[in-house]
Amino acid sequence: MNLRDLKYLVALADHRHFGRAAAASHVSQPTLSTQIKKLEDELGVALVERAPRKVMLTPAGHEAAERARQIVAEVEQMKEAARRSQDPEAGTVRLGIFPTLAPYLLPHVIPQVRTRFPQLELLLTEDKSDVLLTRLREGKLDAAILVLPLHDDQLHAEFLFEEPFVLAVPGNHPLARRESLSVQDLAHQQLLLLEDGHCLRDQSLEVCRLAGAQERAEFRGTSLETLRQMVAANVGITLIPMLAAKPPAMHADNVQLLPFTDATPSRKIAMVWRRTSAMSSFLSELTKTFKNLPAELLAPLSEPTPSSHSAKKTVKQFADTVQYIA
Repeated sequence: MNLRDLKYLVALADHRHFGRAAAASHVSQPTLSTQIKKLEDELGVALVERAPRKVMLTPAGHEAAERARQIVAEVEQMKEAARRSQDPEAGTVRLGIFPTLAPYLLPHVIPQVRTRFPQLELLLTEDKSDVLLTRLREGKLDAAILVLPLHDDQLHAEFLFEEPFVLAVPGNHPLARRESLSVQDLAHQQLLLLEDGHCLRDQSLEVCRLAGAQERAEFRGTSLETLRQMVAANVGITLIPMLAAKPPAMHADNVQLLPFTDATPSRKIAMVWRRTSAMSSFLSELTKTFKNLPAELLAPLSEPTPSSHSAKKTVKQFADTVQYIA
């Protein structure tokens, strides 16, 4: 048994197909199949059920694949620790972030990260929170930016900031005439929400529960921008995180953004990594850059419409770093 064979088993568990697993491992299909068979012979159990079009892991195969995944991750951590002992601020960081935060936070912090850590290669993955957590636990990500609370003793969370919500309403909505509102003003309102799997949906549902509001069940958005455009089309109202109400997010016509004056709903954002990570010290340093946001980004809205000049400037700064993080 060697590390290469364990990597083959992990690839097979991920792809459930010999051909795709072989391609991902950069070997021929017969080579991968032969090594998996040798691993089965060595362990004395069948690890996979072979079918013409797919592969299913046996119970022993599932357990072996998870153990192999942990071993491979530990070896990678050992290599990373050795690299960082030579240059703590160089190397690669695989960072996950969820979709209702990524396009609104990253343009503000990535240029700062590049300036602070010029030798760092930052590889970004955007996905739903549950997917990011799974990839983080499996060692496929080094860290992830997620919403608190998290209930996992194996993970360390470093608080970054608290992001308030504002209410987005069409220009002709009765609430649009208000300069501000209370959460209780949402009572009996129907809110547009995202589809299942988005953490913003769960946060919005909690606000609805507290305020006595309900979901507009006939529509569920696939993205925050879809919800914004549905508000502009007079379909309904929704909650928008504060960063999505500031440049470089573009303002939609016929959308009024209203702040809350008391008991402002919000979400707590943190950078999260495994407690056993060899990168813990460096990740603690990286969080300082993500915390260093301009104060006005999380401040109450001063104008209903973001400045287009400011938005374009921030977008250009972020675009200049796209090749760097790709």
